[in-house]
Amino acid sequence: MVIDHQQNAVWFVLDNSESIPSILLDRIDARQIGRSLRFITTRRIVSKFESEFGKYFRSFTLSSSGDFHHLTAIFLRQIREPFVVVSFDNHPDWDIRPPHWSCGAWVNRALENSMVRQVAVWGCGSFECRLPWRLLGNRSACKSGRLIVRPWQEPKTDYPEWLQPISSPGWRDSFQQFATSISLPVYITVDLDCLVSTDAVTNWESGLFAIEDVLWAIQCLRKHCAVIGGDLCGAFSSQEYGSRFQKLAGRFDHPPQPELPAGQIRKINERAIGQIWPVLVGAKES
Repeated sequence: MVIDHQQNAVWFVLDNSESIPSILLDRIDARQIGRSLRFITTRRIVSKFESEFGKYFRSFTLSSSGDFHHLTAIFLRQIREPFVVVSFDNHPDWDIRPPHWSCGAWVNRALENSMVRQVAVWGCGSFECRLPWRLLGNRSACKSGRLIVRPWQEPKTDYPEWLQPISSPGWRDSFQQFATSISLPVYITVDLDCLVSTDAVTNWESGLFAIEDVLWAIQCLRKHCAVIGGDLCGAFSSQEYGSRFQKLAGRFDHPPQPELPAGQIRKINERAIGQIWPVLVGAKES
């Protein structure tokens, strides 16, 4: 599948993922620093990345594994007007524990941006929204309304008022109400781990959305809001780190990696990216 070149889009190559379809984009090779950025990193490495690669930032970014989702908080810095971030992710990425920069805490870094008025995360199905793990999340931001987390309802699980679970099929009505309530421009970020395991293979636990669900939601946002940017990440890649600490922490925190042939992984993720990317950038209707 070939997608027309987008002047306001870029592909940052940060790892060894081969799951990118034939997309005509400016390709920026950032693999040398990618290992040091993966999963968890330091303020120094983040500053180095922004300093060296900031000139290549565009409104829409195709990147690599979900281990790099914290780069979203960096991409957001190029926006100079108030806006709302809408994330589709199987994890809330709201962890208040150190380290400061990690893919599991990037939402907090985004909320430090004065232009970000609100972050809304849809489709969390991982354990972080259950007790006791949700005690490690940014509950204060949720209670203030700056952070909205809409996890999938789990059986026999009670949620506090500041978490509003969703269920199938009623979630689409809830999402449409949410989209129509937004009065500011929107930035959309999609992590492929929000999808069911048959629709995407990632480095993390799989979510409950089908590709068609995410396409519908993005189109809903485009119908009701001004979409000013976005990014797509999450394709599986082997874990290669820049430090022993990253490697040790990565082994401890990641779930077991998929036991599928590389060719099958590539085929599944090429399909997912090939369908979601053009709708994200507004290149076509699904």
